[in-house]
Amino acid sequence: MTELGTGIGWRPEIAEAVEGLAGVDWVEVVAENICADHLPDSLTRLRRRGVTVVPHGVSLGLGGADRPDPGRLAALGEKAVALGAPLVTEHIAFVRAGGALTASPALEAGHLLPVPRTRDALDVLCENVRIAQDALPVPLALENIAALISWPGEEMTEGRFLAELVERTGVRLLIDVANLHTNRVNRGEDPARALSELPVEAIAYVHVAGGVERDGVWHDTHAHPVPRPVLDVLADLASRVSPPGVLLERDDDFPAAAELAEELAVIRATVTGASATGAPAGASVRRGAEAERTAGRPLLIGAGARVSGGPMPRAVPDAPPAAPETGVPAPVEDGGARQRLGLAQASLLSALVAGTPVPEGFDSRRIGVQSRALAAKRAGVVAKVAPELPGILGREFRPAFLAYARSRPMTGGYRRDALDFAEHLLLAGRPEDPAAHRLLTRWWQDRSGSRPPGPAARLVRAARHALVRR
Repeated sequence: MTELGTGIGWRPEIAEAVEGLAGVDWVEVVAENICADHLPDSLTRLRRRGVTVVPHGVSLGLGGADRPDPGRLAALGEKAVALGAPLVTEHIAFVRAGGALTASPALEAGHLLPVPRTRDALDVLCENVRIAQDALPVPLALENIAALISWPGEEMTEGRFLAELVERTGVRLLIDVANLHTNRVNRGEDPARALSELPVEAIAYVHVAGGVERDGVWHDTHAHPVPRPVLDVLADLASRVSPPGVLLERDDDFPAAAELAEELAVIRATVTGASATGAPAGASVRRGAEAERTAGRPLLIGAGARVSGGPMPRAVPDAPPAAPETGVPAPVEDGGARQRLGLAQASLLSALVAGTPVPEGFDSRRIGVQSRALAAKRAGVVAKVAPELPGILGREFRPAFLAYARSRPMTGGYRRDALDFAEHLLLAGRPEDPAAHRLLTRWWQDRSGSRPPGPAARLVRAARHALVRR
């Protein structure tokens, strides 16, 4: 297990501050925000100083019903090699649904959505993880996510779900303590219970972040200071295991460098203090565990034990039956677990982004909160990837985009979304100001390589959106 130390999420907005912070051992970068053959100068300088850089993916959707896209896997692997990273990380989530598997329109969430903790979902996730592990040039670790909504009919707790995932695949875990707190507020789940059920020796590193509570719902914003309840969960985790790395995430409302340094100091003190008062040092527990493996006896680690990261067993006690003569788990059939999961995820995502009825068993109020949050995130990201749009539209941008998002699900990436939004406005004869209309038309033409859409294009797009909403 790579010992990472204390780190911070690298973002372009705070690149200079991150380079100047003392005691930063490593940084994490959103993989989709960089190119393998053209790394940001700031990351290059950090690497020359010996700072480890870990790519953190957000778009694989390993918890989705489809098998991982080879192109996305290849791109993530290339970035890991370019950065000299000791591992890559992703999420236990789905980010898209629909398509050929379900004979329904393909939809993009633009966000990480929770996987149902069921046997079907676990079978699919395990196979997807194995595919990713085989394709990636470095080890993979997966993060637990924050959620506003709960799936009906779940069969496992989060801790048990993650434990079985590790047992069946040997994958590492990236434990986000802020997400454990989020799920306590939003789903009534006890972080201590989750930590007691986790194979803590599988933890590759830990995320810490801030958020805010509104109307009884915790929003994992990464735009607020880390609150005491999140630090308390971090302390609980650090009393059970010596985490190889701990990282502060901040994605918006970036504070001054001094405030970032203060938050890092509090995180270090929390981990150090919890470690000093925890159970006996992890090395002896790890040596005992390794001896048990050598002797062929099952590995049992009590809930109160405190351990350090070490190699995970590759045993597969509850895996699907092995295929004849191969010794590996049989693939998940598309007509079985994958299709059942795909239909359920497509139904949920359609309700969230296309306004279709809320599937049975879900909390309709929470679905509404999640739907509005997805639309707001779309607006924020589009404003970042296409900053000319808020510049052209001014105060009209956000309300216009949110109105657009209510009836126009995202079917591609955010840049495609920005183009579709501009085309939508032009089709409607907006903006009304002639100068702004000319600017928007020129912006759309420059990036789409097309003339403004005429009546035929209007009919085609209207028909397509009608199909999406069916």
